[in-house]
Amino acid sequence: MNKVVTINIIRFIVLVLLQSLVLRRITFDGGSFGFIHFIVYPIFILLLPFRTPREIVLVLAFIMGFCIDLFYESLGIHAATLVFTAYIRGIILKLMEPYGGYDNDKSPTLSNMGPAWFATYLGVLMAIHTFFYFSVEAFSFVFIFEIIMNTLFSFTVSFILLYLSQMIIRNRI
Repeated sequence: MNKVVTINIIRFIVLVLLQSLVLRRITFDGGSFGFIHFIVYPIFILLLPFRTPREIVLVLAFIMGFCIDLFYESLGIHAATLVFTAYIRGIILKLMEPYGGYDNDKSPTLSNMGPAWFATYLGVLMAIHTFFYFSVEAFSFVFIFEIIMNTLFSFTVSFILLYLSQMIIRNRI
């Protein structure tokens, strides 16, 4: 089996289990800490190789979102949000494309693209993902304050966690 496929299968399983069995159980009660949610599963879609066809990315996003929805009992919120993020990924990659283009054999990781590019890429897509997730969850802009607070706090902790994880494993894969 191809090394890239093996790495992504392992990443898929680890992220679904981490998000569903560990991070789902971490809750903060009281004050502004009630707005913190750890969202790490989108990194699977964000780190897929550049050459991955959009259709495959969308199908993988749906499968991963559906698996997480099964654990969260959330009726498609994660699936819808991750499919939206997977769709937007292609647009963001085109907007951020370097002058010489991408090396299609690589993935958009910290070690392949550099810290500034990766931070921008991760930041933009995670901001879109968290805002869309909390908007779909609330399903009404009557709760705009909660949507914005959830987005800001969850984006911040998720971004830091994902960026640090990429710094830790950047030379191992």
